Amino acid sequence: MDKLPKIALPAIFVLIVLVIMFSKSTVTIGSGEAGVLYKTFGDGVVTDEPPLGEGFHIVAPWNKVFVYEVRQQEVLEKMNVLSSNGLDIKLEASAWFEPIRNDLGKLHQEKGEDYIQRVLLPTIRSAARSVVGRYTPEQLYSSKRDAIQQEIFDETKKIVEGEYIQLNEILVRDVTLPPTIKEAIERKLRQEQESLEYEFRLVTARKEAEKVTIEAQGKADANKILSASLTDKILQDKGIDATLKLSESPNTKVIVVGGGESGLPLILGNN
Repeated sequence: MDKLPKIALPAIFVLIVLVIMFSKSTVTIGSGEAGVLYKTFGDGVVTDEPPLGEGFHIVAPWNKVFVYEVRQQEVLEKMNVLSSNGLDIKLEASAWFEPIRNDLGKLHQEKGEDYIQRVLLPTIRSAARSVVGRYTPEQLYSSKRDAIQQEIFDETKKIVEGEYIQLNEILVRDVTLPPTIKEAIERKLRQEQESLEYEFRLVTARKEAEKVTIEAQGKADANKILSASLTDKILQDKGIDATLKLSESPNTKVIVVGGGESGLPLILGNN
């Protein structure tokens, strides 16, 4: 019984050491993450094997695991850029990206855990300044927003493709111009819109006038053709036809067929 405390203390010590070593020998990779293994007594960062996937892993206690998020992520960047005529423009853009899973070891070895600040953001800023410098403030404010967004994406992607980063999209969130420039552009756009509306009304009125003229000309031509076709002979024949039809009416008492001054039959007397 007296020797029990002397045995228990080393056992407890050994147990504590084992617990600590076991805790350092395990790592749990969360959902949407991957781990880069670093071998302290080996070649350092493991780049020739896939990274550790999600779940529970046992590693040597003297090694380390660096956990990276490998899902699509978004980073927002606000920057000042210059337009083609040298005006200061505030641009707000965001990038959708993700590290390339199979190259995660190389990314960690060459760029480090802060690869977003070291690689991605400087690339976006450089591409944005290059692209925006090709356009005027008016183009930036209105018609060229989609084109600018696509060009920034294309230029950024060219650079980051060799940096173990997959760029999915660049979104231009906002373009802020100096107040005086913005007011001048809005005033010009309103004037252009009013001019287009006025021109549309003129075209509509002109087409309506042409329509009325064509209809009137058509009626005049029809009357002219009709008048030319009504000769005295045709009128006399039609009068005789009308008289014969009238003679068949039971209400007619006296019919005198003859020619007046107009050459048409005359009807005298009826009920």
